[in-house]
Amino acid sequence: MAITERMVEEVGERLYASSLTEIPKDVTDKMEEMRDAETSDLARFQLDKILENAEIATSKNRVVCQDTGISSYKVRVGTKAIMEGDIVKALSLGTARASKNLPTIPHSVHPITKENSGDGTGPHNPMIHWEVIPNQEFIEIVGQPVGGGGDLCSAVKMFPSSVPFVEIKKFIVSTVVEAGSKPCPPIIVGVGLGTMFEYVSKLAKDAVMRPLDQRNPEKIIADLEEELLVAINQLGIGPMGMGGSTTCLAVNIEYGNTGTYIMPVAVKIGCWDVHRKTARLYNDGKIEYL
Repeated sequence: MAITERMVEEVGERLYASSLTEIPKDVTDKMEEMRDAETSDLARFQLDKILENAEIATSKNRVVCQDTGISSYKVRVGTKAIMEGDIVKALSLGTARASKNLPTIPHSVHPITKENSGDGTGPHNPMIHWEVIPNQEFIEIVGQPVGGGGDLCSAVKMFPSSVPFVEIKKFIVSTVVEAGSKPCPPIIVGVGLGTMFEYVSKLAKDAVMRPLDQRNPEKIIADLEEELLVAINQLGIGPMGMGGSTTCLAVNIEYGNTGTYIMPVAVKIGCWDVHRKTARLYNDGKIEYL
């Protein structure tokens, strides 16, 4: 047997739809934890309404936020997986069907003419990121569509390697300050450190997608995550920009080695409305939603 194009299309449709209608439990748990610690009545009110909105969206199978963004999938291919057909075509068809059936507000437009495709697809839409899993007989697909509100406030900067690291910390915090209330805080800050220009924004996206109850396994990075989270939550921006100590739910950092002469840094501002759903497709035809 093999993993068929039809299976991938089905999974693409379900992941796209469910990632837009259901908030991951680690996110709602973190929001409830920070709401309970809030000292501002207005901030607690805003957090309660965010949680209520998420609950209603899931129960009614409606999108949590109108910014359904651009479809994006991480496809992790097992080296022993057997695939028949075109994964890219299948995910595009699944995205288009979910866009019509859910429904969503289609946001995929030509970058110059602004012509809207009408179904959330187009050149490089969905965006697909590829990885390989050694010795596995499945393909893992993660639906992780990207909203535009957070990306409008995100930033990449290429520092020389000689810059003191305190300047990098300032850049990360100042990116959040400049964003202010625009990305509908509380936000998730994903930081990519190192590698090169072509890869550092991917690290920042991976960081935003990491569950909020997981710290980076390297202590020096985990300590930096906590330090930046404290600094950002002392800014007082608060939920929806209304003040309070809950500006940021988590700072997640991923890094890679870089050149001796350069220090790339990417800061991805992620909304609390995290889009993250996963499925595995096996050679025997089984589909497992995780």
